[in-house]
Amino acid sequence: MAINILSIVIGIALVLWGADRLTDGAVSVAQRMGVPQIIIGLTIVAFGTSMPEFCSSLVSALHHQPGMAVGNVVGSNIFNALLIVGAAAVVAPISILKSTVKRDIPFALIASILLVFLCGFDGKIQWYDAVILLVFFVIFMVMTLREAKAGKADGSEDNGEKKAMSPLMSVVWIVVGLACLIGGSTVFVNGASELAAELGVEPAIIGLTIVAMGTSLPELATSVVSARKGNSGIAIGNVLGSNVFNILFILGITGVICPLDIKGITPVDLSVMTLSMVLLWLFSYTKLTIERWEGVALIAIFIGYMVWLI
Repeated sequence: MAINILSIVIGIALVLWGADRLTDGAVSVAQRMGVPQIIIGLTIVAFGTSMPEFCSSLVSALHHQPGMAVGNVVGSNIFNALLIVGAAAVVAPISILKSTVKRDIPFALIASILLVFLCGFDGKIQWYDAVILLVFFVIFMVMTLREAKAGKADGSEDNGEKKAMSPLMSVVWIVVGLACLIGGSTVFVNGASELAAELGVEPAIIGLTIVAMGTSLPELATSVVSARKGNSGIAIGNVLGSNVFNILFILGITGVICPLDIKGITPVDLSVMTLSMVLLWLFSYTKLTIERWEGVALIAIFIGYMVWLI
């Protein structure tokens, strides 16, 4: 068991470090190509912070652990919406922009409902279900990029962005980052699978807990640090972008490559994922702010869910 736990820790460390290096290299390339900072944030950085979930889910599916692959996404979204937003709100109340309430939160909720709807037919995500998810992802990206280009995006240009690194170093970091992501995900999933077998636990449960929490560390760090620095709006944007990306892109790509059986993922898990987005919408809609007590409520619900799950 100790070796499996060590494999999980090493895998998480490699995945997180690799995602950071890949993002640095990709952002540098985009800067040299003259891509606006807001576009970089909405695409490359969002992709980079979700790479741990993507690689872990894809490797899980390829290793015939589809329950862990889906559990990773569902668990990460629950972790993001309840614990990460809750913790960020406790650190500092989160101010919500009207465009977030009108577009981003509803789209994240639609993505959750779509996943529940597709899983409800036969308990599987077939290739055609995955294509539907990818179509919605393309729609979301087109909407977001159009608004960014029109100058209506919530974010603003960062004039103090870091200077782009050399082309050679950019390529090196991209290659090294990808290698760490792939290698770390393989080590991580193997360790988690063996641990599940030793404990006699469904792989989906490991995906909903250990894997989900491990791969959500970038979002947790980004959101809490942003809240401490007074940039609490980044916390909600980070979570919403990650949740949409997790369901539509990660399960979309993974499902096209390998059909996913959601065995081990219960209606309660899917309901909590959807309910968490409904709560974020309700809390945001009232006063365009998520207060500290609302953050405490989100954390309490997450703890209750974890107790029920374990």
